[in-house]
Amino acid sequence: MDTRAPTAYDAVVVGGGVIGLVTAWRAAGRGLRTAVADARPGGGAALVAAGMLAAVTELHHGEEALLDLNLASAARWPAFAAELVDAAGADVGHRARGTLQVALDADDRAQLRELRLLQERCGLDTQWLTGRECRRLEPMLAPGVRGGVRVDGDHQADPRLLVAALLTACERAGVALHRSDAARLTVSGDRATGVVLADGTRLAAERTVLAGGCRSGDLAGLPPEVAVPVRPVKGQVLRLRMPDTRQPFLSRTVRAVVRGEQVYLVPRRSGELVLGATVEERGMDTEVTAGGVYGLLRDAHELLPGLTELPLAEARAGLRPVSPDNAPLLGPTALPGLHLATGHGRNGVLLAPVTGDALAEALTTGELPAEARPFGARRFDHDHREVPV
Repeated sequence: MDTRAPTAYDAVVVGGGVIGLVTAWRAAGRGLRTAVADARPGGGAALVAAGMLAAVTELHHGEEALLDLNLASAARWPAFAAELVDAAGADVGHRARGTLQVALDADDRAQLRELRLLQERCGLDTQWLTGRECRRLEPMLAPGVRGGVRVDGDHQADPRLLVAALLTACERAGVALHRSDAARLTVSGDRATGVVLADGTRLAAERTVLAGGCRSGDLAGLPPEVAVPVRPVKGQVLRLRMPDTRQPFLSRTVRAVVRGEQVYLVPRRSGELVLGATVEERGMDTEVTAGGVYGLLRDAHELLPGLTELPLAEARAGLRPVSPDNAPLLGPTALPGLHLATGHGRNGVLLAPVTGDALAEALTTGELPAEARPFGARRFDHDHREVPV
């Protein structure tokens, strides 16, 4: 039995991905003694994510409530990126080049027209383009492109650069990085009191935040009344290398639906072209499959025929943490002292600024800010009542 006294913090964040690190950084900025528990901080979904800041082009029917949160976070991204660059001395790959949604055939065009009507009803700034206008913006697009929607407000960031900068910013802000996974939640007197790590270290904390993506609900010691309804949704992603030429191969993010399958291409300033992503209900499986790679390349080739001449640099698969309503789970749970920051699904990078602010507010005042309250962690509880935090 380990008799060592636990190290004490105001807040312990379980999970060192984008969401966990931004939560820890913002908490430390509020004056909280903060720690992060993760065996490989900066790993996980950030190594796979494309980093689209796509509040508009990620809009789906039935997700209008989430749109407001996405737009609020997108609006904070330029200032957030600049602040993080100052704090870490490192670029985060933020590019305000816009996004182009395109249609390849008549059915795709009809579907895209319907989506644009939804965008218009929500008051979003978009522009319908003919196929010729799409190819004028992006000359490498296939001749068969029938039309598209130009969205100048949907930008991008590089998740790998982002987590590296957040790690540095956390360290400079005094966040303690414990490079061991949390093994068990500790509870005393019906209140969360911290975690025990896999290496036996005990971390005591006034507040504990579960920010471990789709594994957030797997922590031993969670009482049955704490619901963490997130499931893993697999996504396979490819990285290609674009040629170093005066005319860019692709200048902005391009998205489409090809035979009912979503596909996107995100060009990086580094010359990398990110191609994704499959959507697979495969549990915790993260294997790259021949079928997944083939499907992505086949669909992308329909958009940009020249793409198959590019070198393939990497193929990876990751897991999106998805909640029942595709929106994040934020803030206090049914167990006092325990908070959630998970369930961001496909919007983790986009929602990083607003999540960090919301959790910092909840950790210091006990309440989420107004914009985050519709996404409180307790909205799926069977017995939802307010409890002290």
